[in-house]
Amino acid sequence: MKPHDESRQSRVFGVGDSTLRAVGGEAAVRELVDRFYDAMERLPEARRIRALHPADLDESRDKLTTFLIGWMGGPSRYRERFGPIAIPAAHRHLDIGPEERDAWLACMATALEEIGAADDLKRYLLTQLRHPAEMCRRR
Repeated sequence: MKPHDESRQSRVFGVGDSTLRAVGGEAAVRELVDRFYDAMERLPEARRIRALHPADLDESRDKLTTFLIGWMGGPSRYRERFGPIAIPAAHRHLDIGPEERDAWLACMATALEEIGAADDLKRYLLTQLRHPAEMCRRR
């Protein structure tokens, strides 16, 4: 049986940079995003969302990393590098339905698992990321 870890059970996310610190900092977000896109390349349920992306994922990786760092409470560099954050508008041209939304979330769940994120952090992030993923749906 695992020892009782009070600090993990009572952690708060979404305040200041608490989420970014819980993930492990900016380098860990970069690793998370790399594993996310690696999962998108290999998971059968992600074929359709992979097809919505360009062949070269470098810019996609950079944009998602920059967005997530700011979203998790770190430095907000997205606007200065890429312009205003407009998640639904940026995805409006794509045919995104429930299957694509769920595949995106499955890739993120896989990436979180692969970086060894704690269960409470995984639950928090997947719950919070479901909203922007849902906002991208067109059907």
